Amino acid sequence: MSDSVSGCTEPRTGIPEAELEALVRGICFKTGPPRRLGVEVEWLVHELRTPQLPVTPERLAAAYAALRTVPLDSALTVEPGGQLELSSQPADSLMECIGTVSADLAAVRAALAEHGLGLAGIGQDPWHPPRRFLHERRYDAMETCLDRTGPAGRAMMCTSASVQVCLDAGYEEPGPLGLGRRWWLAHQLGAVLVAAFANSPMAGNEPTGWLSTRQLLWVEIGTGRAGGPALDTDPREAWTRHVLDAPVMCIRQDSGPWDVPEGLTFREWVRSGVPRQPTREDLDYHVSTLFPPVRPRGHLELRMIDAQPGDDGWIVPLAVTTALFEDPGAAETAYRAVKPLAERALSLPAPHNPLWIDAARHGLADPELHEAAIACFAAALEALPRLGAATEVTDAVSAYLDRYVIRGRCPADDLLDRVHGTDRRHPHGKDIRT
Repeated sequence: MSDSVSGCTEPRTGIPEAELEALVRGICFKTGPPRRLGVEVEWLVHELRTPQLPVTPERLAAAYAALRTVPLDSALTVEPGGQLELSSQPADSLMECIGTVSADLAAVRAALAEHGLGLAGIGQDPWHPPRRFLHERRYDAMETCLDRTGPAGRAMMCTSASVQVCLDAGYEEPGPLGLGRRWWLAHQLGAVLVAAFANSPMAGNEPTGWLSTRQLLWVEIGTGRAGGPALDTDPREAWTRHVLDAPVMCIRQDSGPWDVPEGLTFREWVRSGVPRQPTREDLDYHVSTLFPPVRPRGHLELRMIDAQPGDDGWIVPLAVTTALFEDPGAAETAYRAVKPLAERALSLPAPHNPLWIDAARHGLADPELHEAAIACFAAALEALPRLGAATEVTDAVSAYLDRYVIRGRCPADDLLDRVHGTDRRHPHGKDIRT
């Protein structure tokens, strides 16, 4: 479930455009009974005693070398700036997923602690500027490409962290568990998840004016690389067109630096065949370089949630999102709750529309997002026991509802309160009354 692309043993031969379109349609949306789920949790790695101090590359390298000897069920990967990511295997239940990842995280924390390091659940590093830890051709090419739209790309690569929830695409039928409904819901509910779990209000030790600065980075990277497709047509058709008309990040070479063309779409590359014909492997790789808030890769990756504070903070967005998609009653409630919000998107793809921008900037201080969030969290809380959630999970969701959602707050507000030296005022100047 990570961005890595598995090795390809097929011959490096070109594929006709029509066949490429068929591959995108068939591979990215694999439908069936929604029953499997997963999570990818990213963390900033910091000095255990003084998180504000940067960790040297040498210490990170030593810690990661030790971590690779620790047996884990989840896949462990390292992000370009040294962030750590655990990607679960597909699980058959929410509790199976939580149990496996929790055990893996405990083992990871123990191994890191031996090196004097810890994990921080923050969506955007509030202290340190972007700094590359991994120097690989993929990331060299990515940096060159993203630099063309400004500094946001480097910050995304090196200083951001998230909780990504992965769900089946759905049934081939209408209704709350159908492919079309789940695709639409992911993009509208996504704004509510951005607002409710915003946890990145700072960069360079200063407030940015956004509760989710991490989401701001995706907006600034641009629509071609970080935007989603339009929602006014069949999901398969919309995504296929989006993939083929998106700019190519790089053309890989067997040796030497990878080419980084400017303004070349994948469709244009197929038609021109220059500098060589793209292959099936190139298509797979191209899809991995697109970062929309909802990415279909045989399942749906929901990529809009900031990393959460606390050892177990990631469990709440996983549980809430799973309940709102997997329980038919909760899915129907969520659909009705977010339907009025769709008008604010102005038919523009996420995250580059007013709804998503307001969610990232203001969080649940936005009255309509606040109302929708309360309805969605209440529906999730009611549905979780039906999905077999343990008491400690429902208690965590209930506590989050009381502490944040009902009060129109999110974890970013706590960070800003500490900066401002107050816990009674909202960062946008509104008094908090409980």
